[in-house]
Amino acid sequence: MNDATGSARHDITHRTLLTYLDRFAAERPDTVFVVADEVRWTYGEVHDRVRRIAAGLHALGVQRGDVVSLLLASDPIAVPLVLAVNRLGAIWTPVNTDYRGTWLADTLADAGSGVLVVDGAHVGAAAEVLDRSSVHTVVVVDPQSEGGQPVDLGSRRVVSIDELGHDVPDVVPIELRYDDTAAILWTSGTTGRSKGVMQSHNTWIRAALSGADGAATVDGDVMYCCVPMYNSAGWSAMIFRALCTGNTVAIDPQFSVSDFWARIRHYGATQTFTLGAMHMFLWQLPEHADDADNPLRAWTAVPLPDSIRAAFKRRYGIARHQQGYGQSEVMTLITRLDDGSTSWNPGAAGVVQEGLQVRLLDDDDEEVPVGEVGEFCVRPDGPAMIFNGYYNNPQATLAAFRNLWYHTGDLGRVDADGQYHFVDRKADYVRYKGRSISSFDVERTLGGHPAVAQVAAFGVTSAELEHEAELMVSVVLRPGTTATPEQLARFVNDNAPYFVVPRYIDIVDQLPYTPTGKVQKFKLREQGAGPQTWDRQASGFVLDRGAPPERSSS
Repeated sequence: MNDATGSARHDITHRTLLTYLDRFAAERPDTVFVVADEVRWTYGEVHDRVRRIAAGLHALGVQRGDVVSLLLASDPIAVPLVLAVNRLGAIWTPVNTDYRGTWLADTLADAGSGVLVVDGAHVGAAAEVLDRSSVHTVVVVDPQSEGGQPVDLGSRRVVSIDELGHDVPDVVPIELRYDDTAAILWTSGTTGRSKGVMQSHNTWIRAALSGADGAATVDGDVMYCCVPMYNSAGWSAMIFRALCTGNTVAIDPQFSVSDFWARIRHYGATQTFTLGAMHMFLWQLPEHADDADNPLRAWTAVPLPDSIRAAFKRRYGIARHQQGYGQSEVMTLITRLDDGSTSWNPGAAGVVQEGLQVRLLDDDDEEVPVGEVGEFCVRPDGPAMIFNGYYNNPQATLAAFRNLWYHTGDLGRVDADGQYHFVDRKADYVRYKGRSISSFDVERTLGGHPAVAQVAAFGVTSAELEHEAELMVSVVLRPGTTATPEQLARFVNDNAPYFVVPRYIDIVDQLPYTPTGKVQKFKLREQGAGPQTWDRQASGFVLDRGAPPERSSS
């Protein structure tokens, strides 16, 4: 696998995203970097676009340290655009394209951007909130709105991205460091207002190279990206993995269950990344004899249940499967590679990524014993290995780095073999009558029922104990199957301790997902138990409090 600047892994002072672009534009200018149907840009062409767009942005007043907001569907133009922003020493921040109204206004206001880049599908939503932002210039990727009509952006300067840099002198690129903030990624906001996670150049590069190593990346690999570009994973796991190895990234505007394999074959993709429910939707497709007849060699599917992992790899002919645990703040924390070289314990997320220290701490910041549940807390061995803090939010940054450890807000445990297991989001850990219940374990148990396609477990306020929560689950059944709430509750009772049998069960048509495949549990909590919700106590369901059957270690 290629690594720009040769000794970059050891001397990273000047290792930036632009370092890699400059190198490969010089060494392999005719190698395709970005492809998306009719778009086919080589490293040389992307390098030229970056210089032109940077010159255009500079002419608009963008300077070092400025933040440029991007409200774009997944589009190949975003690749040279973000690198052009960084060439000026400025910072790019992608905005969730599902945001509207107050959420969009708050995000733009928090970013403090003077320049917004927006496409035609989202310019209308942007126009409605620009008066609540500091945006003075709008760069449009498509001058027409989704409805085909021009949108009134008031007195703001409006520029087409195709016009940026024409008849404008080139600018001398800013000297960058590996620890300069390159981007701000916004947290999902599922537990409160979104926070801006400041990502350095080295943070991106570290995650990209780690993933490339795990995928055994070679020249000629093609990374297929179909996750939204406001998500860290699309950049680190696909786009920047291609950039840092001198390979190609294929970009589609969205994930499609029905078209996924056709698109993989269309691009000749050898690596891909899917998150949350994406690969489970693919797994639920009818099986075909030619499922393994595809060019994919390495797949990062996060998370992939133990119960189907071997069959999943076999069905699709995948030699190397990667997964693990991380977040925008620490993009690569725990890693697991299933290539036959390691014997993983059931449910293991993996081992600690090189260069990081991990402790599992209790609420008093004391380390918990092996096998006990604690919060993942991180300390890097070197600078710029995790995020640079929360943008314009020193209070949140200080709180997160309590006692010199970054507290992730996620719970886990480590087994006697040193393998780490993700347990739950701390906010999703259900506590009731002195017991702590992992929603993750409940979901894994119910997911073993042959009729269950998707499940979300969460806590709802207990009517009897104000400061505790009752366990509730929302379940989507597989097409053509049936199961009653009583049958599902009995299945849990037969396969897990009695105290994790849900109090409430809803059988629903669909779960609320984010575009990145995460269940929006806050919506389910807000909805709570309704008139049609099955109530274990009201139904007279009798719990079997005997010991559950022993689990197989296979």
